[in-house]
Amino acid sequence: MNLKIRLTILNFIEFAVWGAYLTSMGTYLASVGLGSNIGWFYSIQGVVSIFMPALMGIIADRWMEGQRVLSLCHALAGLFMIGASAYAYSAGDAVHFGTLFSLYTLSVAFFMPTIALSYSVAYAALEKAGYDTVKAFPPIRVWGTVGFIVTMWVVDLSGLQPTPGQWMVSGGLSLVMAAYSLTMPRMPIKQDEGRQKTLVEALGLNAFRLFLNPRMATFFCFAMLLGFCLQISNGYANPFITSFGAIEAYQETFGVQHANILISLSQMSETLCILLIPFCLSRFGIKKVVLMALMGWVLRFGFFGLGNPGDGVWLFILSMIVYGVAFDFFNISGSLFVNQETDESIRSSAQGLFMMMTNGLGAFIGTLVAQAIINHHVFTPQAAGATGEQLIAGWQTSWFIFAAYALVVAVLFAVFFKEGKKC
Repeated sequence: MNLKIRLTILNFIEFAVWGAYLTSMGTYLASVGLGSNIGWFYSIQGVVSIFMPALMGIIADRWMEGQRVLSLCHALAGLFMIGASAYAYSAGDAVHFGTLFSLYTLSVAFFMPTIALSYSVAYAALEKAGYDTVKAFPPIRVWGTVGFIVTMWVVDLSGLQPTPGQWMVSGGLSLVMAAYSLTMPRMPIKQDEGRQKTLVEALGLNAFRLFLNPRMATFFCFAMLLGFCLQISNGYANPFITSFGAIEAYQETFGVQHANILISLSQMSETLCILLIPFCLSRFGIKKVVLMALMGWVLRFGFFGLGNPGDGVWLFILSMIVYGVAFDFFNISGSLFVNQETDESIRSSAQGLFMMMTNGLGAFIGTLVAQAIINHHVFTPQAAGATGEQLIAGWQTSWFIFAAYALVVAVLFAVFFKEGKKC
């Protein structure tokens, strides 16, 4: 089979695993009385991303072929996710937070490294075959977003959105991915012969030397700050839109009835924006592309705050459209940038480091702060018996706060990050 087709399937399944639950999990948690804990389920992805992607990247660089590490991680992630789903079904409305959270945490601890690993496997295969990764990878990666959309729709239309069945779908796909990963081209383990390695080199921690380069250190710091935004709308867009159901005028709107399908417009936008990345990177450079991403987050959050699923649904649609720029112009471009700026001996570790700063420290801190803001403006008033209109006002205030944050980060990035030649 053609290499690009094989990598396309790899990306499709990789992100189909995530799409099965990432945007709808908050609605299920709220339905079983865990609404105030939604942030923990999203922030734990950040906690494990602080160390797991880097650790698995080190293993892939030094001790085990990357495609085998990818397979192992998916196998474990799938089994734990199926366990979480089975427990939630058996517990019904009496779900115990500690048990469910523990099983879910173990699953995402092994899933989160697979994103960076799948990139490394693809980059290595493309480079070995003589392809330019900046041109060849985005059209392949776009099918990952298609996979994400497909499982979003499957979960929505099958009625699994407010149930733990979404986790069962995800776990099953992870097991499929575990088997398929083993069919990928081998990633040779980097061996340095003829000299004794330092402890840092032996452990594969060389990627951290990138912080000694001022430009790369600045880039990674802003990766963390931008990472604050990554899981906010994933965790809260669905509960926000469905909360309009408390207001009679919006109860029968398409958005309230099918929030996941409405949100999937975000991923559809991704499919187009990914294809723009090679042109934008070559024409504008990494700094302007990241600034576009940051302004995309400003608009993403701002349009949420201004819109509604009725006569203001067009603002929601605009929010979904700009999401493609907000997400892809940083995550995919940033990954390509890191791949180009680093030596091949540490690329898996460097991708893990990038993942650690964005989906790790950034997403962890950002999601907990977002949870505190939303608890204050939404869930605390809800517990006190606030009206539907008051709760929507609380949601709107929260979205405007997030938009203001993204704007401040954009200004700081424009001032402090300097364009430069390849390291």
